[in-house]
Amino acid sequence: KASAAIQRNSTLSGSRKRSPVSKPLLRMTIHNRSVTCARDCSQEGNKRNALRWDLTPEDISTMTDSLINRVKAVYDDVGSLKIENVSVENTLKALAYAKLDYASSLHVLDFPQYVCPSKEVRTASTEADKKLSEFDVEMSMREDVFKRITALQHQDNLLPEEKRFLNRLVTLGKRKGLHLSKDIQEVITSKRISALSIEFNKNLNEDNTFLVFSERELGGLADSYLNGLDTTEDGRYKVTLEYPHYYPLMKRCYNPETRRKMETAFHSRCKEVNTAILEELIQLKANVADLLGYSCHANYVLEINMAKNASNVSDFLDTFYETLKPIGIKERKYILALKKRECLMKGYQFDGQINAWDLPYYMNQVEQCKFAVNKDKLIEYFPLDVVTEGLFGIYQELLGLTFNEVEHAHVWHENVKLYSALDTETGEEIGQFYLDLHPRKGKYGHAACFGLQPGCRGPDGKRRLPVAAMVANFTKSRKGCPSLLQHHEVETYFHEFGHVMHELCSKTSFSEFSGTQVETDFVEVPSQMLENWVWEKEPLRRMSRHYKDGTTIPDNLLDKLIASRVANTGLMNLRQVVLGKVDQSLHSSPHADTAEVFAKHCKEILGVPATPGTNMTASFSHLVGGYDGQYYSYLWSEVYSMDIYFSRFKKEGIMNPKVGQEYRKVILEAGGSVDGMDMLKTFLGRGPCQDAFFQCKGLIKSKETQTL
Repeated sequence: KASAAIQRNSTLSGSRKRSPVSKPLLRMTIHNRSVTCARDCSQEGNKRNALRWDLTPEDISTMTDSLINRVKAVYDDVGSLKIENVSVENTLKALAYAKLDYASSLHVLDFPQYVCPSKEVRTASTEADKKLSEFDVEMSMREDVFKRITALQHQDNLLPEEKRFLNRLVTLGKRKGLHLSKDIQEVITSKRISALSIEFNKNLNEDNTFLVFSERELGGLADSYLNGLDTTEDGRYKVTLEYPHYYPLMKRCYNPETRRKMETAFHSRCKEVNTAILEELIQLKANVADLLGYSCHANYVLEINMAKNASNVSDFLDTFYETLKPIGIKERKYILALKKRECLMKGYQFDGQINAWDLPYYMNQVEQCKFAVNKDKLIEYFPLDVVTEGLFGIYQELLGLTFNEVEHAHVWHENVKLYSALDTETGEEIGQFYLDLHPRKGKYGHAACFGLQPGCRGPDGKRRLPVAAMVANFTKSRKGCPSLLQHHEVETYFHEFGHVMHELCSKTSFSEFSGTQVETDFVEVPSQMLENWVWEKEPLRRMSRHYKDGTTIPDNLLDKLIASRVANTGLMNLRQVVLGKVDQSLHSSPHADTAEVFAKHCKEILGVPATPGTNMTASFSHLVGGYDGQYYSYLWSEVYSMDIYFSRFKKEGIMNPKVGQEYRKVILEAGGSVDGMDMLKTFLGRGPCQDAFFQCKGLIKSKETQTL
């Protein structure tokens, strides 16, 4: 699935730093009526969006220190209050506004590491992130502030969101051990965990590995793919491990040795250094959990999620495995037959098994054989500008919004665009968003939404303007051919933009609950739900046109695409079960051999061995980016997302603005100010169930409603 929003893992900022997930690890010129280019777009909004992207390394360093000093002063003031003098105004609201200042100011400092063209600025941003992460730890361990917060618990005149905020601060304080002895607190305050996590991701972001192949070795790949590659002096092709290079090759190249080399390199990225980092992090986190009285790190992180504990997650994943197991066996048999036939036809030796480098290739073959989806033809109907036009139109109509491009916007790269989002009925500007959609050297290599400014009330009682950025790595236009998207990239686009809308539509009192600040196993629900639009005829027609003559997708091609949604559904979801199980295993133990754990689960659950000598977990950024012990949440939240879609939108009209705006109000505007389960019950009119998920996946389910 596409990724969650990425934000700081900080008690101070109220955010959790989340990394994205690629399609289950197997797999702009706007010119329509609904998107206008506003010459004087929101002058007030431009003032409210004071984000700067022209900072020098020195600026970043200076501003980081200033922000730390500013926020620390507030904490010092609160911590020095006499216990009998604490009040909602001088304690709870003072901390809330300090957190808002922090959340509004820090992303010009820590976001450039992901997108800035200058390596020096990226390095300075990474260093700022380290310093801010250390500051987060320091402030989260302020026992003096914690005592003042707990003194407010007797207050009975708090508004619901104030009460929720207070309870959250108390809970987070206890989870930091602030009610325990000093010696335990000293161990918990170790800044090494955050420093190692940042180093892990920096290693991945800076990785620039590429392999060199002859044209013969790249057999099966289209000319459009080859034309987009750099070449060596002797005419061979340089293939990087970035998504636009790696995944098309793994799906289309019929040379097994080329795929083996690519898969080995991809899952060996930063293997030595990141394996050591990850295994140290597992030990450090297990030790902290033990000191806090938890049986393992997984139970520690799950306590504040919808799932509550590791036992519930294990039961959830086991149930999925049992349902998927027979489907997976059938799919593997079919793939093995395809491989045997191709080996005979092409003269390759048949080894009698499915290897890791075979899986994406033959899963793609399954789509072609069983569903006859011509991806070479299909991609021609999804030029990026047309997809953007259609996507914008759908989101605007559904949520009652209007998007205007901001001309001459201040951005971090010439290819980045800034848009303003207005409420169509009132004309009020509700937020702004950046689109940074193409790869470049040093840029974040996945697809993700970054919340840059929260959408909550400030000290003056007025709502702050939320700002978000969608970062992706779609193929660039080249040699007269526009950027063309694979259908799965269209799905990713829709998903990530759903996170953007979650950030922009948020209307909370506190930054702590703004946008995607919901339970980790609920954060994907809104975006996963919106993926359904790219599997329906009407939306697909609105976001597609042939890049040469503007013709629509033929019905037969569209029908085959939609039918292919259930292709490889067993193996795709078993892969997610593997990753969920690996994550739970690593974070339920005091130490682990990460490569061995991954290999074990691959063999036992997926039935496909991991490539010897590789370690996929060394590049599995979720494990250090805020999804540790929580990777199950992608499947977990997909169950809810399918229930929302099929129970409301599919029944009442997928472009029904009444349902769309109810969804905006109940789910998106609430942010994390309401429990995810309560939001679901309000929108569905009942508790959620699993039926819709299994229907969508074409899987067998019991006749009785499987209530969660």
